[in-house]
Amino acid sequence: MNNYQQWLQSNDDYLRIAIRWVHLRLVRQIGSMVPVKAAIPEKKSWFSRNKSEPLPPVTDPATKDAAIAETAKRMVAAEASNPPPALLVLSQQLGLTCFERDLLLLCVAMELNSKTALLCAKAQNNSNRPYPTFALAAQIFDEFKWDALSADRPLRYWRLLEINQPGAEPLATSALRADERVVNYIVEPKHIIDDRLMPFIAPIEITDTDQEALAPSQLRTAETLRHYLEINLSNSGQHPLIVQLIGADSLAKQVIARHTLLSFGLQMSRFPVETLPMQTAEVETLLRLWARERQLLPIALYLDTHGMDVPAAHSAAAVQRLIKGCGGIVIIATRDIRPDLGGWTLEIGRPTAIEQQMAWRAALGSNANDMGARLAGQFSLDLPSIHQIARTELAETAAQSSNLPQRVWQACLLKTTPNLDQLAQRIEPKATWDHLVLPQEALGLLHQIVDQVDQRGKVYNDWGFLAKMNRGLGLSVLFAGESGTGKTMAAEVIANALRLNLYRIDLSSVVSKYIGETEKNLRRLFDAAEDGGAVLFFDEADALFGKRSEVKDSHDRYANIEINYLLQRIEAYRGLAILATNMKSSLDQAFMRRLRFIVNFPFPGVPERSLMWQKVFPSEVPKADDLDYDRLARFNLTGGSIQNIALNAAFLAAAKESLESKVTMALILDAIRSELRKLDKPVNENEFRIMEVVGAKS
Repeated sequence: MNNYQQWLQSNDDYLRIAIRWVHLRLVRQIGSMVPVKAAIPEKKSWFSRNKSEPLPPVTDPATKDAAIAETAKRMVAAEASNPPPALLVLSQQLGLTCFERDLLLLCVAMELNSKTALLCAKAQNNSNRPYPTFALAAQIFDEFKWDALSADRPLRYWRLLEINQPGAEPLATSALRADERVVNYIVEPKHIIDDRLMPFIAPIEITDTDQEALAPSQLRTAETLRHYLEINLSNSGQHPLIVQLIGADSLAKQVIARHTLLSFGLQMSRFPVETLPMQTAEVETLLRLWARERQLLPIALYLDTHGMDVPAAHSAAAVQRLIKGCGGIVIIATRDIRPDLGGWTLEIGRPTAIEQQMAWRAALGSNANDMGARLAGQFSLDLPSIHQIARTELAETAAQSSNLPQRVWQACLLKTTPNLDQLAQRIEPKATWDHLVLPQEALGLLHQIVDQVDQRGKVYNDWGFLAKMNRGLGLSVLFAGESGTGKTMAAEVIANALRLNLYRIDLSSVVSKYIGETEKNLRRLFDAAEDGGAVLFFDEADALFGKRSEVKDSHDRYANIEINYLLQRIEAYRGLAILATNMKSSLDQAFMRRLRFIVNFPFPGVPERSLMWQKVFPSEVPKADDLDYDRLARFNLTGGSIQNIALNAAFLAAAKESLESKVTMALILDAIRSELRKLDKPVNENEFRIMEVVGAKS
């Protein structure tokens, strides 16, 4: 029998003796004696696991006081065990007096022994009262004090008892019942939190062991947190010891907080702030239940506020009430410092890029090659995610003999797919390098952009640039040119070449007329994309990155604040951000310094337009043999307009009833007419007639 089983047997023996002691006091109140053996059920009882001999019954009324005294001695002896019985621990932790403990024991006996109800009815000389009351307890127990009934005493403050007080029934004679959680704890104090708290508690998102979950830099941060808690915990008294963990990475905070609390023997209970009740009465109930659990179990509160950017006044009040009233260690995970919540602040970050690179190499082993540098350069993952992806993909690769680098890359991409559905539109990148028609200088810059994103792990980590830089680790580029010159297609080509998700930012969802909302949306946007699995594409960027203006009123001041925030945030962003505009001069000059590349998309010349016409039709499109791409290139059109024309011409051909319908020069010229009129450009019919005649002769 292990130590816990021995203690459990000892606890059962104590409860058995204590219930007999309660029954004897009830019997004395009744004025007649009943066999104690009959008051202890033989089968299906809570102590049926106890194999000890039952206590001898008391049959002689003359010996009832002696029996009570003898049973009390045995209770005292049982309380001296190490560790003590659960009822004694609960009484000490919650500050119960002897009378309050005896009253609680009477209510617990009601749950554990069916004969207690009959004895209570007889002791009160009322068959309609087969339950404990304050008045009954005052009669059968010593040291009664009236304040035991008050709401600020432990029995009612800690919700140890449930009081059924219908109508005008006096409090002293109202039915009492022990709280179910309290009964379960007294019988067997398992480390199970009250189920009434479970709707407010979310599971911890970390499953790996501490050795796998924490990088060296995070271990140092955890040690700093542990040292602070160790110094201040003994001096906090009944006041909560509050620590704010700030930063964007909510998962890293959970890892470090759990690791630190385990060093104090505490389990972390995570409360997302969005699950907390808003009504004052509900908050008070939650506070009492949590504070009671904290007294009974080795737990600490972890309040996760990442789901609430700027809480409303009523929710902020609920959070503050919970924090100030629960006591013990309170760890608050928040994006930014919350001065209203108080406490000590500690910034938390994910493993460094070098640590991630080393983790990839260790997890992939001989399969790593140069994958570690590329993966750490592109994706920002915690160590549990790295180990999980590596284990899964290595097992899949061994079973299917598939390409490991591609599988690992795709797994990282899925892991880091940002939640941007409300702020951005995901574009499936289909364009490739073959689709682009640009001058060599612009093409060369685009290739450099891809190379820098692809090789930044090697340059920053292996070649030491990271040691000299703390900002500008991302890549921000500007695509400038008229509408339709290929800026969006170039963004697709880059995302396709890098095998990353492409998100076009929806400015209508980001920009808000309400003060502070735009910055909040931008922060959500950059934070969601920070893990590196996405390319952010700001189309019509001049609407968001415009020049700061002279401050004439409050609107100008807040507009400038938005630009200032963007300047700081885009420099701190570690991913690839592409800004596209056809009004380059409208951008604030401060952005130019923060841009790594500026790629100009000129209006295409005749050779470029001729090449575009040759590439615009898919190979499956049936085309006439007389298409003259050089003549079509004479029209001053951008690549976007050429794409529209080709698509319209294909629909015109498809609408013909002939089974051999083809895209002809005539159909293309009709589509060109429509496009020029749409763009309010002049249509020279003589030029069209000449082309039609030449096409007919050829």
